This record gives sequence, structure tokens and C-alpha cells, in this order.
Amino acid sequence: MVNSLHAVFHAIANVQNEPELRLALADKISEHFGVQNWGIYLLDEESTAEIDIASIPAVCLESNPVGRYVVERHAPAHEQLILSPGDWKHFCSRHDHEHVMTGPIVCDGRLIGTLNLARNKGNPPFNGNDLADLSALCIHLSAKMAILRAKPKISNSLLASPLTTRELEIAELVAQGLTNAEIGEKLWITQNSVKQALKRMFRKLKVSARAEMVAKLQDIQVS
Repeated sequence: MVNSLHAVFHAIANVQNEPELRLALADKISEHFGVQNWGIYLLDEESTAEIDIASIPAVCLESNPVGRYVVERHAPAHEQLILSPGDWKHFCSRHDHEHVMTGPIVCDGRLIGTLNLARNKGNPPFNGNDLADLSALCIHLSAKMAILRAKPKISNSLLASPLTTRELEIAELVAQGLTNAEIGEKLWITQNSVKQALKRMFRKLKVSARAEMVAKLQDIQVS
């Protein structure tokens, strides 16, 4: 179990953006926690909430006592931690949410989202070990979200930039310090394709180096 949790930590550390976070954890969360439903829900996220790979919906923070506990304390909880056995079903009638556990994703001292897990009927309830693992996982998620949201988003300069969408994707990966080979692997293109794309991008932006290109794109974004 420890090794599988380390695999989750490793997956979190290697993602480059928020949508990729869900995909990177797709199989690992289900396998480690033995859940049939799970999801990452960001409280300030609207347009991408519906594309979550998991079928579990966002926690209702007003009427759900588990969600309310997480909001008030910024600490993970499962239904048996705060409710008497069986009382959870008074709040949730979904057959695939027999047991639930939720953890906080925190950034800059505020709750920005939750990681929600659910087990179907016939599965054991969450226990202390599950809660400890979720707590550790939420620490890694919170730290990663802080890093992702602190990064300059070169792609935001799309309208003002002469680069194509694909070229902006390459530029953002360059800004993150990736090599041509690593960029090719991320975007499923050859290393030579990356090299040729960079040549075109340099010509368009009238620059001669990667760092100069990144700086110019960030100037376009600011202006």
C-alpha cells in the first residue's frame, strides 16, 4: 500500500496543468483506495467540472455534513467519523455512495477544492488508514495546485500572439524547462518536429533563443 501511495505522489509531481492532474490519477486513486467513484472538484471551476473523468458529483457543501466538516476544518473526513452508523443515508440516497470520504485542497490559506471518494454498497467503510492516506494525498495535491497556479500561463496570450495553439503549447513547456525530447513526449510528436516548430516560432517572434522567446511571450501577455 505504501508503494502505491508513492506512485500517486509521483504522478502528482509530474503533471504540468490542472486537467492533466485528473488523468494522471485516473487509475491510481481507484486502485489505492478501493473506490468505485472519485473526483477532484475545484470550487472556482465551472466550465471543466463536467468533464471530470469520475462519475462522483461535486460535494454539496451546504447540506452534506462530511463536506461541511472539510470546509470548516480543512481536514479530511469520512461519514463514520462524524455520523452514527447508517445516518449518512439520511443525507445521500445514491446507491453508489454507500461510504464517502472527502479531503481538502488548500491554496494560499483558503479551500480551493476537494478530493471526493465513494464506495458502493457491499464494500467496507473507510477507516483510519484511509483517512491518513487521504490527508497525505491532499497535502501533495495542495502543494501542486499552488505551483500550477503560480506559473505564468503563456497560453493566455493566444489572441495577441502570432503563434498557433500548438506552438503556444510548445512555448509553455519550454517555459517550464522541458527539453525538446520531453516536449515531444508530452505532445506525442517527434523531437525533430519540436525542433522545427521552435525554428518557426523564433522567426515569427524575431528571437534567437528559448529564454528570449519565453520573455517576449510573457511581455505580450502582460501588455
